[in-house]
Amino acid sequence: QVHVVESGGGLVQPGGSLRLSCAASGTISTTMGWYRQAPGKQRDLVASTTTGGSTKYADSVKGRFTISGDIANNAVYLQMNNLKPEDTAVYYCKAERGGPGWKYEYWGQGTQVTVSS
Repeated sequence: QVHVVESGGGLVQPGGSLRLSCAASGTISTTMGWYRQAPGKQRDLVASTTTGGSTKYADSVKGRFTISGDIANNAVYLQMNNLKPEDTAVYYCKAERGGPGWKYEYWGQGTQVTVSS
């Protein structure tokens, strides 16, 4: 059985920092990433990384957020600096296992990040 668990969310003032952690078990990941969903909005990619070391970021977080991790050990982190109120959302971790023409996706339950003064 696959488990994906996030941690590290919380309340922070604008300009502050948070570090999210994600650990997966029961699978072999090829890509891991962070997504976020604000109330009334769709879930969007924040950042992702692959076993090959390539990374992808949403334009809105470039220069402020950094994804890192050890995909081979199913761990990924998101360092979030200079947080803004518009970063407020539930942040979800996704572990993905795939190859040519197929993939499986596993999601965590999410962790709330609130940026407010």
